[in-house]
Amino acid sequence: MTMVVHPRAVVTGAGSGLGRAFCVELSRRGARIVGADVRDEGLRETAALLPGAPMESFVCDVSKRESVDDLERFAQERLGGVDLLINNAGVAVAGEMGTVSGADWSWIVGVNLLGVAHGCEAFLPAMRRQKTGHVINVASLAGIACAPTMAPYNATKAAVIAISETLAGELMDTGVGVTVLCPSFFPTNIIEGSRGGDPKGRGMAEKMMAKSKWTADDVARMTLDGAAAGQLYVLPHAEGRLLWWVKRTAPQAFHHGAATILAKLQKRM
Repeated sequence: MTMVVHPRAVVTGAGSGLGRAFCVELSRRGARIVGADVRDEGLRETAALLPGAPMESFVCDVSKRESVDDLERFAQERLGGVDLLINNAGVAVAGEMGTVSGADWSWIVGVNLLGVAHGCEAFLPAMRRQKTGHVINVASLAGIACAPTMAPYNATKAAVIAISETLAGELMDTGVGVTVLCPSFFPTNIIEGSRGGDPKGRGMAEKMMAKSKWTADDVARMTLDGAAAGQLYVLPHAEGRLLWWVKRTAPQAFHHGAATILAKLQKRM
């Protein structure tokens, strides 16, 4: 068993996918956990899978600051403090600019961007006071690659990276750390609850997920190890690290190539 580094953890989006994998891995490492999600049913399913201590569950809508404040108070009461916050809750919206509704923009910004901001604002003051702790913000390679037809998702995930980089400077010498996760494709259920897009784009994403050699368990394990080592960035996939390097060295060529490759893939669907 890997020794637990952050023994009291809060995970949002804990009812499925990567959030569930984080909870299972943290439990395996001996952590006590508060899992939060908008669906109580998903939380019960996650709790039943944990190999360690029982998980405390809290129904929370991260897009609402008051709900996240309630989560923070609940975690402080049940755990006696929080050593690790994983801002994992996320949703997806696809579509070309000009085709996405205002309601869908508000929805994804509320969960993916404001959800992370609310989590950081609610939990960091106590971490600063105790002079220890860590925040993991789940972004995506989409926040770096910014592929066409994914503007709402790209924009919110790029913002999560920006928040994390900003925090890295603000938290220096406080004893509190931050890690931002930027994975590529791996099997999750995010597409099932997504909005917008077209069947071809959805099918392409599903195929990319199915072909991935990485699982949510792998990503969770690598991310927790990276956070324990104090890494700011965790990019689990080799192709993600390559794309990141290409974008930094030849950004204009990168974006032209990304659009060309996506167009070719869509024609094959």
